[in-house]
Amino acid sequence: MKKPRALVTGGAGFLGSHLCDALLGEGYSVVAADNLLTGRLANLEHLRNDSRFELQQLDINEPFDVGEVNYVFHFACPASPVDYTAHGIATLKVGSLGTFHTLDIARKYDAKYFVSSTSECYGDPTEHPQKETYWGNVNPIGPRSVYDESKRFTEAVTMAYHRYHNLDTRIVRIFNTYGPRMQLNDGRVIPNFTKQALRGEDLTVYGDGSQTRSFCYVTDEIEGFLRLAKSVEHFPVNIGNPTEFTILECAQRVLAVTQSESKTSPKPELCWAGSRRLTWRQACACRWIISVEQLTSSS
Repeated sequence: MKKPRALVTGGAGFLGSHLCDALLGEGYSVVAADNLLTGRLANLEHLRNDSRFELQQLDINEPFDVGEVNYVFHFACPASPVDYTAHGIATLKVGSLGTFHTLDIARKYDAKYFVSSTSECYGDPTEHPQKETYWGNVNPIGPRSVYDESKRFTEAVTMAYHRYHNLDTRIVRIFNTYGPRMQLNDGRVIPNFTKQALRGEDLTVYGDGSQTRSFCYVTDEIEGFLRLAKSVEHFPVNIGNPTEFTILECAQRVLAVTQSESKTSPKPELCWAGSRRLTWRQACACRWIISVEQLTSSS
């Protein structure tokens, strides 16, 4: 029997590269597409001699075709605050043009389609925790709008192709994820704390550190993606770790793991920092999706 073939856009990125690994483990042959704007070849170095894997360096904001595929996973997008702030126009383009082009590939080959969205779709929420039915509270012209609105548009286009073209689609809203292949200059909490601790610098804690966040290990997050990909759910699904702890507790854990002598350094809380908290939508259609509580208890 011919192996199923998957396209992973953003395949040289943090999540994209881990997804390539997981799909190969599921028996797929994988073609990764990446323009290396924020992705890194080092993330895929271990797959260089794997005959089932192929990397195509290209810009998905231009029409492209990698040949017949059975599943399209659209993960291309600058995702860290550092990257999407530096590449705001590219972020908007990949969420619009890139999404259209990948949807057209899925439609051409009658492939299933899976797109990565984000908890940032909820903006600075007035609902805690956020259910997928919550529409969010997003500033469309703020400094983070290039990312937030890009992903919201991505979701809208994906649902339109599902409704108008009967495309078999999935949408995942990703919450805080960490693990190997994150860049130290990522700009998010755990890489920031780790970088500062390893350099012997004080860890910057915005506000009093009492804000709570959840952090999901990358292999658990990827397992959630695979479960969603096999489900029959077409509406957005939150995937992350529902167990929260404070930012100050996070800093203390990083200091303990790195055995750093650094201390925490409080700074005024950033005005745009929202509190996006995970909740799981209980729906019959999601019966194949497992919670991270089950994942982490078995790992």
